Amino acid sequence: MPIEPSTRRERRRLTHLDRSGRPRMVDVSAKPPTARRAVAEALVTMEPETLSLVIDGANPKGDVLGVAELAGVMGAKRTSDLIPLCHPLPLTEIVVECTPDRAAGGVRVKASAATVGPTGVEMEALTAASVAALTIYDMVKGADRSAEVVHLRLLEKSGGKSGEWHRPGEGAGEPRKAAPRPGSRGPRRRG
Repeated sequence: MPIEPSTRRERRRLTHLDRSGRPRMVDVSAKPPTARRAVAEALVTMEPETLSLVIDGANPKGDVLGVAELAGVMGAKRTSDLIPLCHPLPLTEIVVECTPDRAAGGVRVKASAATVGPTGVEMEALTAASVAALTIYDMVKGADRSAEVVHLRLLEKSGGKSGEWHRPGEGAGEPRKAAPRPGSRGPRRRG
């Protein structure tokens, strides 16, 4: 039977550091495999004219949304190569959706990852959203140097010992808040 940590400090310590502070990959061999899912998102903000280029398929570098979605899937599959202490996972599903959002002033990236295993897929979902967002940035930066990747975050996760978690204020049917544009050049057209 596992021994429960006796102090709050022990319960709150970082799992990827041993007691002497050295980095370590967490041993998950005793954890039972369960179905796990995670959803993450990012927003790439850009000028309205640039967003129109993306929507119309008129960006000089090609199909921004299609390339970004594929890049996100490829990124999720390489998570353990990119993040030093992540376990390599057999992914059962990765879905990346890049959706223009004029109200938010850019393209919203949503990535969902799933596996059946002893550890979660939050990092795979976050990596998929990150890589897709960075791909969008790369493809529009020639037309819009003010483009930004903002609000990378986990929206929800399920499976494992901790069960389900949903970001507060992001429930079904609740509208998302538009992302602010720090350093914006005054009032902006929204269309």
